[in-house]
Amino acid sequence: MNKLIPYLILIIAPLFFGCRGPVKEKNQNNASSNSVSLEHVAGEKYIIDTKESVLTWEGSMVFGFEEKSIGYVYISKGELIIDKGQLVAGKAEIDMNTIEYGDKENKNTPVKHLKSPDFFDVEKFPISTFAITKIESVNVRSKTIKVTGNLTIKGITNPVTVPANIEIKDGVARANGKVVIDRTQWGIRYRSGKFYDNLADQAVSDEIEIHMKIVAKK
Repeated sequence: MNKLIPYLILIIAPLFFGCRGPVKEKNQNNASSNSVSLEHVAGEKYIIDTKESVLTWEGSMVFGFEEKSIGYVYISKGELIIDKGQLVAGKAEIDMNTIEYGDKENKNTPVKHLKSPDFFDVEKFPISTFAITKIESVNVRSKTIKVTGNLTIKGITNPVTVPANIEIKDGVARANGKVVIDRTQWGIRYRSGKFYDNLADQAVSDEIEIHMKIVAKK
């Protein structure tokens, strides 16, 4: 079971990411206080459909890249701001209590451990957040953009950037993207070779691949 444990670090998330910059520690007991206000941002509000949106994570052992573990985590609420057919802002909250392991038939999944203080400490930090701070258009024809924002997990905030494809049509915005993040940037050090010696084949890769599917509607 231990080899499967750490790959959700999620999660998260949420959401449009790839990490850069220094770590900032914040009290995340009230995740909403860390979100960017969109009240005065020009454009139309699209509400994220929490049933159609999902974050999928993939991870592996350092010496076992062919043995990938897959899981999911879900958005509890969020919104995008669309102005003249372009994404200009957005924010989302990820419910860490929704952590799932991909193989639902396996009753020995590490979800309980993932929720413990060893990892996400979900009881203390039930919500992770992502707030967009910058949008760059990469290719108008292919509808590819770069989305930068602040990702907060366990009270630690890092700026992250991810290339994404977005399509806005008939009042529905659909975005898909993939990025690799370093879990240790958010203080998740379990069996990381950066912090522990003599792990041998028990070392867990620090890199987590995150796939995001976001659907938002007017």
